[in-house]
Amino acid sequence: MKIVILDGHTVNPDDLSWEPFEAMGNVEVYARTPMGQVAERAKDAQAVLINKIKLGREEMDQLHNLKYIGLCATGFDNVDLQAAHEKGIVVTNIPSYGTPSVAQHAIALLLELSNRVGLHNKSVHESEWVRSADFSYFKAPIIELQDKKIGVLGYGAIGKQVAKIAGALGMQVLVHSAYASHMENGRLVTLEELFRQSDFLSIHAALNERTLGLVNHTMLSLMKPTAFVINTSRGAIINEQDLADHLNTSKIAGAALDVLSKEPPTADNPLLSAKNCIITPHCAWISHEARQRLLDIAVDNLKGFLGGDPRNVVKGD
Repeated sequence: MKIVILDGHTVNPDDLSWEPFEAMGNVEVYARTPMGQVAERAKDAQAVLINKIKLGREEMDQLHNLKYIGLCATGFDNVDLQAAHEKGIVVTNIPSYGTPSVAQHAIALLLELSNRVGLHNKSVHESEWVRSADFSYFKAPIIELQDKKIGVLGYGAIGKQVAKIAGALGMQVLVHSAYASHMENGRLVTLEELFRQSDFLSIHAALNERTLGLVNHTMLSLMKPTAFVINTSRGAIINEQDLADHLNTSKIAGAALDVLSKEPPTADNPLLSAKNCIITPHCAWISHEARQRLLDIAVDNLKGFLGGDPRNVVKGD
């Protein structure tokens, strides 16, 4: 079997091993693949592994030997599942590999918004403390999280973990989910209640037709002027211009984002220059431990497919 890994660098920048895949076939690894070269590089492959490469009907039409697409990610919005289903191509993903790391990053963003550690560290290293007339000062308000309300939008594995940690910090947890009916931590509320009541809104929903652009002017206008938005899910869930407008006019207090609608972003993305907006480069998932779990599951997924027992299969409509 020929196995082609089209964008291996983010998952494995040479600190992990591809050897388990090499035991199952002839492996070609590309650090990055421009979209115009996908068909050429994968033309003879029976199995293709991708992280963020897009595989649509046009690409699949050119890959006549393709039988398996292994997503090295949980999300699958970069694959045309309907086309894959019609062509008999099995698509698998990696559920829950990054739950501890992504939840940890969401909480790190929460704490940065509430405690502004980075801002105060910068101030000290710029000698403001050396010059200070007082033994103590603050550059921005410090917010105590005890009894503050955190709204968790989406209650999958990561949302549940964030709710659990936030509860341990003494926060009141509100949850909106299209699927969950029982809350392990927190109280189930409507979408409008979530936006109105949350002091911090943390997004953990999948990107689909229902959630695309969900966080828009209408919903943001429901939020308190003291509220913050956190997103470690998918950038396109937020209407970025609407969020930037609310930040720049102080209609909400701030945002902390690990994802944007286009990655890498273009220089004119309005959030790059928005007030009180912290942005990290989609790195919540990228701990060594999480990436090792990802590769372990990816190996098991491919073994299952080759053995006639595919697992973690993502089905088209």
